[in-house]
Amino acid sequence: MSQVKRKTITLRLDENVARLLEEACSSSGPSRGEVMREALRLRLAIRFEQLRQRVKPFATARGYLT
Repeated sequence: MSQVKRKTITLRLDENVARLLEEACSSSGPSRGEVMREALRLRLAIRFEQLRQRVKPFATARGYLT
């Protein structure tokens, strides 16, 4: 089994966001890290899709997409 490399980051949250994060974790059960990782994955997926939609017409025009 391969080991996944991980990187630790420090994140500063304002009090309101920190309180909302704690509430989300206490009511649904996941850890703060799990909630933050999922939020980041979702944000990156949204950004990727935005970029994909932006270049799609160019790719179609050149025949890369049919």
